[in-house]
Amino acid sequence: MSSGELPCYTLIHVPSDAELPSEAQLKEKFEKGGDKERTEALKKLIYMILNGEKTSQSMLMYVIRFCLPSNDHTLKKTLLIFWECVPKTDSNGKLLHEMILVCDAYRKDLQHPNEFVRGSTLRFLCKLREPELLEPLMPAIRACLEHRHSYVRRNAVCAIFTIYKNFEFLIPDAPELVTEYLETEQDASCKRNAFMMLLHVDQARALDYLSGCIDQVGSFGDILQLVIVELIYKVCHNNPNECARFIRCVYNLLQSQSPAVRYEAAGTLVTLTNAPAAVKAAASAYIELIVKESGNNVKLIVLDRLVQLRNTSSNEKVLQGLVMDILRVLTSPGLEVRKKTLNLALDLVSSRNVEDMVMFLKKEINKTATETNDENGKYRQALVKTLHTATIKFPDVASSIVPVLMEFLSDTNETAAQYVIQFVREAVHKLPNLKSAILASLREGIPFIQSPNIFMSALWILATYCDAEGSLEVLRLIKTSLGDLPIVDSELAEQDEPKQDEVEQKKVPSGPKVTADGTYATQTALSTTVVSKKNEKPPLRRFLLNGEFFLGASLATVLTKLAQQFTELNGAGSERSNRFRAECMLILASIIHLAKSGLISHQVNEDDLDRMGAVIKIIAQGIPGLDEQYGDACKKSLELMLSAKSISRLDANDKLTNSGSSRSKDFVDIDKTINFTQLLAKNNQQGENLYDSSLSQALGTAPKDTKFDFSSSKLGKVIQLAGFSDPIYAEAYVNVNQYDIVLDVLIVNQTSDTLQNVSLELATVGDLKLVDKPTPVTLAPNDFSNIKATVKVASTENGVIFSTISYDVRGSTSDRNCVYLQDIKIDIMDYIVPGNVTDTEFRQMWSDFEWENKVNVMTPIRDLREFLNHLSTSTNMKVLTGDAAIEGECGFLAANLCAHSIFGEDALANVSVEKALPMDDASPIVGHIRIRAKSQGMCLTLGDKLSSAMRSRRDGQPIAAPSA
Repeated sequence: MSSGELPCYTLIHVPSDAELPSEAQLKEKFEKGGDKERTEALKKLIYMILNGEKTSQSMLMYVIRFCLPSNDHTLKKTLLIFWECVPKTDSNGKLLHEMILVCDAYRKDLQHPNEFVRGSTLRFLCKLREPELLEPLMPAIRACLEHRHSYVRRNAVCAIFTIYKNFEFLIPDAPELVTEYLETEQDASCKRNAFMMLLHVDQARALDYLSGCIDQVGSFGDILQLVIVELIYKVCHNNPNECARFIRCVYNLLQSQSPAVRYEAAGTLVTLTNAPAAVKAAASAYIELIVKESGNNVKLIVLDRLVQLRNTSSNEKVLQGLVMDILRVLTSPGLEVRKKTLNLALDLVSSRNVEDMVMFLKKEINKTATETNDENGKYRQALVKTLHTATIKFPDVASSIVPVLMEFLSDTNETAAQYVIQFVREAVHKLPNLKSAILASLREGIPFIQSPNIFMSALWILATYCDAEGSLEVLRLIKTSLGDLPIVDSELAEQDEPKQDEVEQKKVPSGPKVTADGTYATQTALSTTVVSKKNEKPPLRRFLLNGEFFLGASLATVLTKLAQQFTELNGAGSERSNRFRAECMLILASIIHLAKSGLISHQVNEDDLDRMGAVIKIIAQGIPGLDEQYGDACKKSLELMLSAKSISRLDANDKLTNSGSSRSKDFVDIDKTINFTQLLAKNNQQGENLYDSSLSQALGTAPKDTKFDFSSSKLGKVIQLAGFSDPIYAEAYVNVNQYDIVLDVLIVNQTSDTLQNVSLELATVGDLKLVDKPTPVTLAPNDFSNIKATVKVASTENGVIFSTISYDVRGSTSDRNCVYLQDIKIDIMDYIVPGNVTDTEFRQMWSDFEWENKVNVMTPIRDLREFLNHLSTSTNMKVLTGDAAIEGECGFLAANLCAHSIFGEDALANVSVEKALPMDDASPIVGHIRIRAKSQGMCLTLGDKLSSAMRSRRDGQPIAAPSA
């Protein structure tokens, strides 16, 4: 075993500013200093050894002479660390003669009257790997089992366990010894260590002990109960016939006082049996843990266990009866816990308990009405989203949910109101029996809406789904929301009126007051109330005066629908129809006049004015063929959009289910073909198991071996660091494991000399941090060795690792040699996974993120969809825009993408591209890509990745095939 692979048991932080003294200075402190100076000198010596500094053999004797006789506890503890890391053998692997003196010191410490010295020495002996040092100490270790203090006894058991596991010949009767000790021991920690040893070295004895005290397990300490659960798990999985013997014990441990024991017992119980009673008991234990534990991380871990239980098809019916218990978790303050709980309850709810869940969520909504913090607002959004999904899933309860959700239309949280308006749109479309009730509630709540986007969406729903007789009522609602017409004249008239306020003064009597001399007096005060005669402006007028003129363009569409419906009811050219159309044109003309009057500070978009002007012409003159576009065609488009969203939700649920459940394994299509191996063609052979593959080879029907794919193997990920002509050749395999990067570097001595102190020096750029310094090695002529180094990653950024190899040639007096290695570049794609957010969440995150990066498109790809698929596969970003929205050929494409990182960061991208010549297939693609992220590093790094992806295609490299 090379020195680079020596075991390490202790990690000690070496300060960067630590000054390491010379050996002469250390010897002087050891010889002439006191205990405190000797402790500091010993620490410096440990730093030197850990840094690979060579020390003389005489230094060991100075430590033995001047440090071992001391009785100072701090010095003794430091000595144990020193003996752990100091080399104990010579170059030939033989034990140093000086260690005999150390062994005698160990024996004296094992007989020391102080229990701390004995216990710490026993803990140190667990780390020794030299049987020559341990053999003389065995009688003293055995004697420590009878010490009066539990600290010594439990460390003695650990020492016996480790020695028996590594060097059984030193104490062959260890299981019998520990079994006898366990029968008489009373301390919980000592019993736990002894039982743990029997669990790993002699399960039969551990089972015999457990069988004798199985009725007393509930009274044991939690640390011993945890070991008992582990034993039952291992035994029952190795021998399922033992389940009936111990399953009652696991049931009893579900009532333990320790949360850790209940958690482990519940996990063990569901692995031993699938009985509904066991699953219900385990799930109830998990729910109690979530409710009672205060840490959010603990709650999330236990919630994941519940989700795993739900993913098993046989357990779902059992968990459906615990939905109301699961909803108790909503009392937790953590937003992530609440969201995961709502998702789990929504998956489990059935028609039997959906009404109870809705009533509970109503109470939760009422609780959040008084709080206005940001996290509470997001919780309200999650509640509204859950009620929305429950209504679509169970239409029977929609009548009780609609009044609750309608209250959110006037909520100041626009995202929650957006969820409600989406629910109203989908409910009106899919639940015709509730259409009249929903539209009536919408008409009542529309004057109180605070957001212009929500207001316009509500008007669109009313105009699209109201009947012909209700068109007049919607028009009156619009006029009420606008106020006096024309708008400009009424606003100028208001500005000319003098501002007169009424001042109301009221005498408010108060209770008796005590004066300074102790007498009572009655005090009154004047309460002044200012009442403004100027009424608050209606909502639609207020939005327009604030510059929201996109509402005018949207209102034009609404008025066109209303005019067509009213005309169909009363006939074209009738007096009522003409009057209705005139009212619509007056409204639009007043809005256009307001836009050009200068009363508003914002500049109006010309597109909005053109839209309103065109609609006035349509209402006045009429255009054949537009009735269908504004009527039935609009509803068909909405139907397609809702169907696409439903399909995407089902696909997401299927992927989530199949990724973590066993349903996919149990499900077999009824029309699946039965494969007869002997009748399959050579190019059709599947060879699903070992027997089939062997039989197919014997029959000659086995397929030919495919070419080995180096790109997906470890060999395809090797980076060459040095040249073949360098004295030392080096190559590295970079293994990225979430937050850690492990570098496995192979170094080869290509010379005929022995190379000493071969050190791999690493330096990082970016958010990378080197965890430990690789240990120097010695390479014989033409020898090789592997050096491993770990680098911590803190954020999603491209990083670079610089490296060099320095070495000395044995027998040479020249300076230290150095080989400069190739840079190792860490790719951001190793930390990014596709993300999935709703359109509302995308817009909210897009406005919240501070950093934006704009990348211009330069690519030889001529197809817009192919270019989008190339970006998606190159950056691990998911295309959020549905296929129905981007299919077809129209010369331009706009799509949204999202990705998450393992560090909890989000990245959004918007692709806006078009053909330079729309009618030419060979025309280049022009446009730009906007990237937004919360951190600057991820925003810039992802932009560089997009640029490099386009450059790689421009250099002629093939594009990866888009994923299905």
